[in-house]
Amino acid sequence: MNRLDQRKIYHEPHEPARTEEKGFFSTNIRELTRTGRRCRSTSSWCSCGSWLIFVLIFLINFQAYAQEASRPDTIKYGTETEIAALIQTLRNEKTDLFDDELIELAQVSRNTKVLTGIFGFFGDREKSGLQERAIKVLKQREDEANETVLSALDYLGKMKTAEAVSVIMELLETEEKRFLSAGFRAIGGACSSDKKLADETAQFLVDYYNDREPGNDNRSIIINAIGATGSSVGVEFLMEIATNPDERFPLRIAALGALSKIGDPKGLDAIINCVSANDQNVRSAAVAALGPFQGSAAESAILDAFRDSYYRTRIAASQASRDRKLAAAVPYLKFRAERDDVPSVKEEAIRALGAIANDEAITVLDGLFSERKNTDRVRSLAAEMLMKNTGGKNFSKLLVELDEAKRKNQTSLYNAFLKVVGETVVENDKSEIEGAARRFMSTGGIMEKLYALDMALNNKLTGLKEEILSLTKERNESLSRKARRTAENLGIEIPVN
Repeated sequence: MNRLDQRKIYHEPHEPARTEEKGFFSTNIRELTRTGRRCRSTSSWCSCGSWLIFVLIFLINFQAYAQEASRPDTIKYGTETEIAALIQTLRNEKTDLFDDELIELAQVSRNTKVLTGIFGFFGDREKSGLQERAIKVLKQREDEANETVLSALDYLGKMKTAEAVSVIMELLETEEKRFLSAGFRAIGGACSSDKKLADETAQFLVDYYNDREPGNDNRSIIINAIGATGSSVGVEFLMEIATNPDERFPLRIAALGALSKIGDPKGLDAIINCVSANDQNVRSAAVAALGPFQGSAAESAILDAFRDSYYRTRIAASQASRDRKLAAAVPYLKFRAERDDVPSVKEEAIRALGAIANDEAITVLDGLFSERKNTDRVRSLAAEMLMKNTGGKNFSKLLVELDEAKRKNQTSLYNAFLKVVGETVVENDKSEIEGAARRFMSTGGIMEKLYALDMALNNKLTGLKEEILSLTKERNESLSRKARRTAENLGIEIPVN
């Protein structure tokens, strides 16, 4: 090809960009490409390339902004599928920015997927605002889909809505099988905020269990519901079931759990009686139920349970030690964390040490974390417990072990330590954690930058303003979105341009 032909190619007449078919984001690519050819022909490739990158970044950020701005419209006018997808996005982002709009939608919508999605989203966060709507669903249940009624019951139970108790009782009185299980679960929680109402509900449930035929599947649910009321009215009933060797063991286990929830000292003897039961499942449930109870008898039973050959009983002993912060259990927990042959026992022992967190327990956790021969899970969990209980005093050591894991290509351990770093809150001098966060933001990969934003937010590191603002411009949408949320939460103003 001669020079004249080349000039004809590079200096062809300018065609208008075709924008009528595919919209702004996709139809200007031809024009950008043509502009790039003209830049190369005039030896301006570098500056033109920078300009193209700038435009692409602008388009990406504009698209993200447009998606954010369109969310209220999605709630108002979207299909059930679009709204469900948006709710899942909001759930992932852990944001409540659009709660008012969702409440408004729930008041007027009767769409099953929309209502169940909103009730579930609010119930999981125990967010109020939908109680009246949920009660209305129960009262008009003949006109509602089963899924809507079930989600309304679940929401009212989680919100401890005392006003719903009479309506739920009325529903249970009908003995409609499709609603019984959910109704029993809901009523226990709904009444628990009012002592008098809790007593009445507990008696109602005991009578229902004894006088009707709720079915074997619902018996355990009723027992759990009695425990959820927190009322002592049901203690004798529960004790009788728990200590009856002829009773089915799932019911005995449920009764022990309910006694533990109520925490009435009158139930302690029945629980201790079951610690030596022949059934290993009943034994482990009894030990786990000891957590809320005080006294030497309960402590002695917990410590003795660490010797049980059934691993679930040892787990239960760790959990009970954790619940009551039993300092006497630290040597037992140390032994289990170091030597037990069941990984889940080790993990529960480490969590218990973190809950007790006295000097002896902290020393044990430090040793488990520092010993490089331990498994990744033991070391990372010990590090997590250590950081939560020492106010970041061991943060330097954590950074050393993090870098060591990276140097040895121990990817699993590195990622686990990185998560702990992101969650750490330093109480006093924050210069070291700020320096680590700055390093991750400047030279780290996507994961390091995401955890660095957690570090900045958890420790209020406003000195990282420029670095956070820089991350808001990242091409990775998850990273830029999280950077924007972090900036907003720290009170850092994001420039309009």
